[in-house]
Amino acid sequence: MTRTARAARALTLADVARATIVIVVVLVIQQTVLDSVRIGGAHPDLMVLLPVMAGYAAGPDRGAVFGFITGLVADLFLPTPYGLSALVGCLLGFSTGIATRGLVRSSWWLPPVVAAGATAAGMGAYAILGAVLGDPGMLRAYLVPALVVETPSAALLAVPVLRFVAWAVPEPGPSHGAPAAGSVR
Repeated sequence: MTRTARAARALTLADVARATIVIVVVLVIQQTVLDSVRIGGAHPDLMVLLPVMAGYAAGPDRGAVFGFITGLVADLFLPTPYGLSALVGCLLGFSTGIATRGLVRSSWWLPPVVAAGATAAGMGAYAILGAVLGDPGMLRAYLVPALVVETPSAALLAVPVLRFVAWAVPEPGPSHGAPAAGSVR
C-alpha cells in the first residue's frame, strides 16, 4: 500500500470521540487507583503507556499525535513544566511506531516487550528533559524508582491497554467503503 493510500483514511468524528473516551477513562483510572499504588515513591503510569501502544497499534504519525494530546492532559495533573509530558508522549508514540513498523504482530509476547522497553526509554527521556528544564532531582531521586515500578507494570498492562487503544486509534488505511488509491474495483 502506498503512502497516499495509507493517508487516505482520515480521522472521523467517531475516531476522535473514541480517543477522547480512552484518554478520559485512563486518566480517571490513573488518578483514582494507580496514583495511590506507590512502591518506593513511584507508581504505575498508564499515561506513559498510552502513546507507546498508540504508536504500536496505529503507526508513528497517529502515535505521535495521540501521545502529544495524552501528554497535554497528563500535564494538567503534574507539578512538572507544562508540556514535558506532551513532548515525551509525542516522542514515545512516534519512535514506537517507527521501531515496530516492520514487525510481525502475531507474537503474544511482543506488546509486553515493546511496552517495557519504550516505557523505560520514556522514563529516561522524561528524567533527562526534566533535568534540562531545571529539575535535576528527576535524574537522581525520580528515575530509579520509576524504572523499577513502571517498566514491569507497563509489561503487565500492555495487552489490555493495546486493545483499548487499538479500538480508539485506528491504523491509517482506506476509509470504509472507499477503494484504496490505485486499486481496481
